[in-house]
Amino acid sequence: MTRLMDKIFSGRQYPWVVVGLLSVVALLNYMDRQMLSTMQQSMKLDIVELQKAESFGFLMAIFMYIYGFVSPFAGVIADRINRKWLIVASLFVWSAVTYGMGLATSFQELLWLRALMGISEALYIPAGLALITDYHMGKTRSLAIGLHMTGLYLGQALGGFGSTVAEKFSWQTTFHIFGLIGIAYALVLVFFLREKKVAALAIPGSKIQKIPLIQGLSMIFSMSAFWVILFCFAAPSLPGWAIKNWIPTLFSDKLHVPMAQAGPLSTIILSASAFIGAVVIGGPLSDKWVQKNLRGRVYTSAIGMALAIPSLVLLGYGDSFYAVVGSALLFGIGYGMFDANNMPILCQFVPSQLRATAYGFMNMVGVFAGALITQILGKFKDEGNFGFGFAILGLLVALAMILELLALKPKVQNKE
Repeated sequence: MTRLMDKIFSGRQYPWVVVGLLSVVALLNYMDRQMLSTMQQSMKLDIVELQKAESFGFLMAIFMYIYGFVSPFAGVIADRINRKWLIVASLFVWSAVTYGMGLATSFQELLWLRALMGISEALYIPAGLALITDYHMGKTRSLAIGLHMTGLYLGQALGGFGSTVAEKFSWQTTFHIFGLIGIAYALVLVFFLREKKVAALAIPGSKIQKIPLIQGLSMIFSMSAFWVILFCFAAPSLPGWAIKNWIPTLFSDKLHVPMAQAGPLSTIILSASAFIGAVVIGGPLSDKWVQKNLRGRVYTSAIGMALAIPSLVLLGYGDSFYAVVGSALLFGIGYGMFDANNMPILCQFVPSQLRATAYGFMNMVGVFAGALITQILGKFKDEGNFGFGFAILGLLVALAMILELLALKPKVQNKE
């Protein structure tokens, strides 16, 4: 058994095993947070505060504010300790919190649990993405990140079934089931996930030295390219988070179908199209393009943003089935192309010892932007201007696309 395990860990295919293992973690990460967005109807019967869209929006936003605040610390931690155990601990805690949400009896308890979920889930993404980029260099990096992001999209789609499961059983049972699944999978990672030991390029046989915190932060924030990356990540994150949190409601309102149908329909469409954008188009295109042109990843990301712009206008003002579904498909493809290249673009400017830290700050800015727009859209909905809120976000994405094309000019495929 030991020999078999050693063969698996040392084999050529193990970098893809890591992607597979972490894709499931990503699935659970998004499924546990996303299913709440579809269960408002079931939960408001027991927790009356959830009858107001603004209160529900605040419950969704509190997770994002905490998640965003913790993200830079999560990145710093991931660059300094064993990422395997950080990932295992993160998954175990947020899964236990998911189980605990099924025991909540008041709005205040839900708020505290969502805040704790924000802390535990924030610890995962910087560590997971940094571990994947250490295992995958050059020709496979965007595809590997795209496959991992597929776990996020699938988790979002399965989270859309939260309302369906809650309708069949109860919202409490739904949280219990998915919480127990995550706790069990954390034990699987204990045996099958391994940290990547990266050797320094300059001195054969040596290991890359950890960069002191203050020096590392100074290096990151002195890069003009990082500030551009930060904005170009945050601007599309506004519609990205808004759609993740509100698209079941938007589908239900515009297509006049119950939430039990709108939740699965909307999240499956969005997730399937994002898979196409990240894995079928964005990942392979970027990995090939960057071999011929160092800006290949930048161009692929910009194409994705260009596709998202008209889709946001259609989501805002389209009322027919074809307009709403078509715009969701177009947005998913564009966002998938953008999403698969964020970390690979960062790797062209930031050395491996600082990538989790840098991504942690990116995550913070993106999530804070998303939390703000989630609350604003809750008010827009109460005032009857829900569609306009989505349409206007296209302007910010257009600005990010233009800035990315003008300012990001990498000199290497992989910064060391």
